[in-house]
Amino acid sequence: MDIQNLTRIYRRGQQQVRALDGLDLTIDAGQFIAIKGRSGSGKTTLLNCISGLDQPTSGVVRVFGDAIGAWSEGRRTTWRREQVGFIFQSLGLLPVLSAYENVELALRLNGVGASERHKATLEALELVGLTKWNDHRPYELSGGQQQRVAIARALAGRPRLLIADEPTGNLDSKTAHSVLALFRTLVRERNITMLMATHDTLADDYVDRVINLSDGRIVA
Repeated sequence: MDIQNLTRIYRRGQQQVRALDGLDLTIDAGQFIAIKGRSGSGKTTLLNCISGLDQPTSGVVRVFGDAIGAWSEGRRTTWRREQVGFIFQSLGLLPVLSAYENVELALRLNGVGASERHKATLEALELVGLTKWNDHRPYELSGGQQQRVAIARALAGRPRLLIADEPTGNLDSKTAHSVLALFRTLVRERNITMLMATHDTLADDYVDRVINLSDGRIVA
């Protein structure tokens, strides 16, 4: 992953807000990266530009060798569906669906066939240690188990890139350690590149590298 002179400017009324300010960054494939900084430092904007959810004002974002900013929105959408998994602090699990159904639904919406959906869903739930809880709905699961369902949902499509925005923000320290250890294992075993925006100091013990942002720039 190669990012060159990345700038993102938003308009807020008559003011310009420089969320990213000429940022340069290189990340090797298969790394687990923590992106840190205060609220407003540019963490989420950086993740959105890398995943193609947002377009930079200027600069180049290359992911796995491709300059995704040059693509049409349709091509970026297809690329995200096929190669990117997302995990958010607000998990977005549907309360009326079981753990299995929450994971399977994401594949169904992406047009995956029934047999392949079933196999991928069971494999993803097994990876996160939730096979015995397949039929449980979110309210029947602990906070850590709910987070693991969200991780399984992100993994089911076998992404090359995993984007996580404050994934341990609502977890106690014991559960956060467990989730971070799971992330590290998945990155190693599946050769996934993972970018995680976080305030959690626990993450430092699990990631390959910490990138600190302030006012849209990388700081030491």
